Amino acid sequence: MALIELVGYAAMVVMALSLTPQVIKSWRTKSTKDISILWNSLYIFGLVLWLVYGIGINSWPLVGGAVIESVLAISLIVLKVRYG
Repeated sequence: MALIELVGYAAMVVMALSLTPQVIKSWRTKSTKDISILWNSLYIFGLVLWLVYGIGINSWPLVGGAVIESVLAISLIVLKVRYG
């Protein structure tokens, strides 16, 4: 495995985990008042584009990161709708 591919996998892990603290905090406090649904929607759209691009260039670190981040971002929208 090339060094640059390892960098890609490391980036995937860091980016995939980046929303985790916010999801946990929103779930525990049941408060999402400071989360913009417009920002989150645009973010998910961007992640879908990264996913399509990653599939197109056959980049599994990019695909994996986009999928995990999308799940977390969608969970924030679900929490936003549920807890307002």
